[in-house]
Amino acid sequence: MNSRAHNLSTLGWGEYFEAHFQPYEASDFNAARIVLEYKDTYRVYAEDGEQSAEITGKMRHDAANRKDLPAVGDWVVIRPRPEGNIAMIHAVLPRRSAFTRKVAGSRVEEQIVGANIDTVFLITSLNQDFNPRRIERYLTVAWDSGASPVIILSKADLCEEVEEQIAAIQNAAAGVPVHAVSVTKHSGLDELAQYFRHGQTVALLGSSGVGKSTLINHLLGHDYQRVQEVREQDDRGRHTTTRRELILLPQGGLVLDTPGMRELQLWDAEGGLHRAFEEIEAVARSCYFSDCCHKDEPRCAIREALAEGIIDAARYGNYEKLQKELNYVSRKQDISAQVTEKKRWKKLTRLASQRARIKRS
Repeated sequence: MNSRAHNLSTLGWGEYFEAHFQPYEASDFNAARIVLEYKDTYRVYAEDGEQSAEITGKMRHDAANRKDLPAVGDWVVIRPRPEGNIAMIHAVLPRRSAFTRKVAGSRVEEQIVGANIDTVFLITSLNQDFNPRRIERYLTVAWDSGASPVIILSKADLCEEVEEQIAAIQNAAAGVPVHAVSVTKHSGLDELAQYFRHGQTVALLGSSGVGKSTLINHLLGHDYQRVQEVREQDDRGRHTTTRRELILLPQGGLVLDTPGMRELQLWDAEGGLHRAFEEIEAVARSCYFSDCCHKDEPRCAIREALAEGIIDAARYGNYEKLQKELNYVSRKQDISAQVTEKKRWKKLTRLASQRARIKRS
């Protein structure tokens, strides 16, 4: 690994990105990592420090959709502009992992929450926000991202039944590490140090008011993020963080802060669903009929497991809900792809007609 890779290793650079950067090695390109995304510009960490950057017109034109453009956490290929202090982004290097969701609302479009993440902290507080079903949804997306999920139960000092809540989460997330922490009481925090090793990126995901900003301030050793109090009536907080940002920690590692999510709609996370509910799918494979819908078919292993309490009814209900949501998004994606392809051919036909008219004239 050359000196550039060594210099960027604190930002997560390694052999994977080095190999994909090879085609740009001979030219005067540099590698950088996206740390902030604005409307039309980005902030990047590069070998010579932090700087502003924007994508080239060609890159914007060639992008088929939003996922082809840089996202926070991406490694990009940049070249400084001679006339200014801003760099131009020419390409996005292939992602090792990507946490994605469907954009909020009715639009059928993928949004990349963060790229090249090693560990995802799924944070829920031990107050009224505590919800194992929401954690199952987050796990479905986390497993599909390629990163390793870790569940953080924050505000442990506000809960009198911590062990019971840990057990409930462990039932919903078998095999996933679970840590109960309290920043105000400084408990459980030493266990988190193992995830912030040199060059490792940890993303913090959770609802508004669960303590993401408080945890970041603790990791940095000073108040970097503004902290707001949650509302007493429902334990909800306003969004302290308003945009995604990659933060380099003094003790090593990076943390990707994200705004609190009011909703996390699934996007093409079939593999994550299998992983998050693998014990349910294992039982389903024992059904007498391979296409069993688990409704009124005879010798249905799922219905038997529900009746015997082997499968938790609430967990199975959530599994069905997420499965239906994925099927709906998949159908919408197919329709959207057909419309996009039709528009593309119309555009190509129109351009061909224009060129033909120019030739004739």
